[in-house]
Amino acid sequence: MNITVFGAGYVGLVSAVCFAEHGHQVCCMDVDADKIARLSQGELPFYEEGLQPLLERHLAQDNLYFTTDIELAVQDGDILFIAVGTPSQADGQIDLRYIRAVAEHIVEYRTENGMVVVKSTVVPGTCDELQAYFGAALRARNADITLSVASNPEFLQEGMAIQQCLHPDRIVVGTADLHVADRLRAVYADFLTDPNRFLVMSTRSAELAKYASNALLATKISFMNEMSRVAEGIGADINEVRSAMSLDPRIGPHFLNAGCGFGGSCFPKDVSALAYLARQRVPDFTPVVLDAVLERNDTQRVWLAEKVKHIFGINLRNKTFALWGLSFKPNTDDIREASSVYIIDTLLKAGATLQVHDPLAMPMVQARYPEWRLHYVETPEAALAGAEALIIVTEWPVYRNFSLRTIKNLLKEPWIFDGRNIYDPKTTQAVGLRYIGIGRGI
Repeated sequence: MNITVFGAGYVGLVSAVCFAEHGHQVCCMDVDADKIARLSQGELPFYEEGLQPLLERHLAQDNLYFTTDIELAVQDGDILFIAVGTPSQADGQIDLRYIRAVAEHIVEYRTENGMVVVKSTVVPGTCDELQAYFGAALRARNADITLSVASNPEFLQEGMAIQQCLHPDRIVVGTADLHVADRLRAVYADFLTDPNRFLVMSTRSAELAKYASNALLATKISFMNEMSRVAEGIGADINEVRSAMSLDPRIGPHFLNAGCGFGGSCFPKDVSALAYLARQRVPDFTPVVLDAVLERNDTQRVWLAEKVKHIFGINLRNKTFALWGLSFKPNTDDIREASSVYIIDTLLKAGATLQVHDPLAMPMVQARYPEWRLHYVETPEAALAGAEALIIVTEWPVYRNFSLRTIKNLLKEPWIFDGRNIYDPKTTQAVGLRYIGIGRGI
């Protein structure tokens, strides 16, 4: 099937490559000419494990191409997937201008019946709004065609997106049109081994399913971060508490790690958007749980920096610290809403100098911080050399497996501030390190 994907960002590019991998002919369109030129040469604009070889394969096989020509993209696809960004505004609501811009071009250039599938994360009611817009706009230009709109939210995790896109745990489709549902079932026929995991529902239910899923995962993280404060205050270890909780089948083991807050392009934005939506659309209602999730995360993201200041003082001039991990999670170079950004801001404001390392994300941080007190180093060892303490923000495997004795020998003072609880307090103390984790009150 001929598929067009609008947007060559994280969701759009991963989706386009995975559609090609499952045998479709794919056009991926974006307005960023430099990005499209690089992609056409096989150069990725971001890192995602497993994406590079698939991109190269399908460029070579000629079943995937990239363009800035929106007229060509509109006309070339049997099904048009919208996967453009929906950035968050200051009050939490999302900006739909890029969705609407694509819709306007579809009306302008489409000459035959088609399906428009919204893969971008959008608030409930957006697909209904698009369907009404298409109907009115096509009537206004006397176009004798029909455009059907469906919701098809993505549920991808950065660092695992390729496998999750190629082999999803479910496909959610929002439509009341059985023909649309059947065509999308055909698109995804090779993606699912269990046809019962192809779920058809109303567009608003599909749109809300994405927000509700991310909000629940964020809630679990914020709840465990709140419990980490309790554990630390009463002398318990949150990791031991988690091990007991995770064996309860009603709870499960996932998203129970306490740490220095959640980040990325989804959880903060989606929880904020859902809270805003609830305030605007639901009469006499306050989203107290969603508000609490965001509030706890805001305080958790700087708690590690506050622990450093508690030990070394509020004035950190002439103090140098090693900071390991800049991306919001391992296996990505994404620093959007990353805890590292908030920790760096807090420590720089206090006068500190930082020696930072990350396997992938340093170029992203360098673009944000030309600050002379932020030194980018090529190895974890170089970050440690002469530093007052080590601050761990992202749980990359290279840090988990690092020699504690080497840390002790390279640091000026034997302090570890472990924002992801990757080390055992007793083991670190046995080699002479002073250990401060998250919720490690024992």
